[in-house]
Amino acid sequence: MANLNYKQDDTASAVLQKNPLDRKWNHYLLISIVFGGFLIFGFSENIKGPAIPLIQQDFRASQTQIGLLLALNSFGYLLACSYTSWMSDRIGVKWTGISAFLLMTFSGVFIYLSASFPSLSAAFFVLYLGNGMLEIALGIMAARIFTKNTGTMLNISHFFYGLSSTVAPIFAASVMDWHWGEGYVGWRGMYFLFLALSLLPILPSLFSKFPAESKSDGDGASFKSLIKDRVAWLIVAVLSLGVVSEMAVGGWLINFLVQAYSWDIKEASNMLSLFFLFFMFARLLLGPVTDKIGFARSIMYFSAFSGICTIAGILIGEKGAIFFCISGIGIALVYPTIMALLAKRYPIGTGAAITFTVTLMGIASVIGNFLIGFIIDTARIAANSLGAANSEIIGLKFGYGFIGLLALLCSVCCYFLYRSTEKKQRNNMI
Repeated sequence: MANLNYKQDDTASAVLQKNPLDRKWNHYLLISIVFGGFLIFGFSENIKGPAIPLIQQDFRASQTQIGLLLALNSFGYLLACSYTSWMSDRIGVKWTGISAFLLMTFSGVFIYLSASFPSLSAAFFVLYLGNGMLEIALGIMAARIFTKNTGTMLNISHFFYGLSSTVAPIFAASVMDWHWGEGYVGWRGMYFLFLALSLLPILPSLFSKFPAESKSDGDGASFKSLIKDRVAWLIVAVLSLGVVSEMAVGGWLINFLVQAYSWDIKEASNMLSLFFLFFMFARLLLGPVTDKIGFARSIMYFSAFSGICTIAGILIGEKGAIFFCISGIGIALVYPTIMALLAKRYPIGTGAAITFTVTLMGIASVIGNFLIGFIIDTARIAANSLGAANSEIIGLKFGYGFIGLLALLCSVCCYFLYRSTEKKQRNNMI
């Protein structure tokens, strides 16, 4: 069982330490909050796919307006990431998590009541403030709770995010078709129902005691120290490259298969679901590997595997499309394993380290996805100017190949991260 370092001046926490049964029960409550939080987080982020076409239809929104809506969501998410660590220090991670769940619940009400596109945009902004707060809060909670087998437990935690992300579009589409009175639940009712689930983790949160920040030996983290820390920037680079490669598959795989190989939407969607299936079970089953061989080495090997699979899928052609799905095995471990590495390297100031890393990752994600589209268009124009008959396919292959390249670069950066952390460990032993 994890060693929960509760504050000594907290009477209730001291009682938990003296009573093993109460402490065990409290540990189960904390695990339910983290696992349930990641499950809800996955739903809240991935139910928008089936809803956006209907939202666009109801409000007669242009593609530019939808793009601005999604951009505003990203801004709200990044804004929340910037202040959540400070908030956790002021009111505690328990009440920060509860605040995030409440904000997400209220956003569901606001979405349901939105009467215009500007009011809907404001409601989505509130939702993504809650999402950003929740991601940082869950990261801090997990770092304090899972002090043993950290890589395994964080990968299992993120398995629940992968699980809900996989089924969210299917469930959302189904719920919108439910009959409600004389009509249907629709996208408004669907958002209201799914986001109301955010109330559930509040119950165990109210009755549980959260561990204080670890006081064990290790590096402390502040934004000032992180900016000067070479290893911190290597971690940002590894996470940014890995996450952009991961998220780009969800945005570009279907488009690639439909346009490059003339697949139908359903067939291409099945391949994306297969990618998430590999992705999900990799997090469930391979977490112990990260604890056994080390966090940096794990990411180095698995991200290289993902990049190789992606490049192989492109070089083989249509028959190699299965390799795009298999690449999910490697890229799945990057995010949770980096969170485990942050928890171990910065046991003091973990929240600041997570905030610093995730915020910069979010900025890199925006740039990365823009670059993929830019590469597709640039390669297509260049191929067309050279008289290539299949310039569209060439452009798509270069763009999707960039996703594989990002995974390979993630592995390269992780090599330098591994060398840096290994050197530090040797110096500490002298």
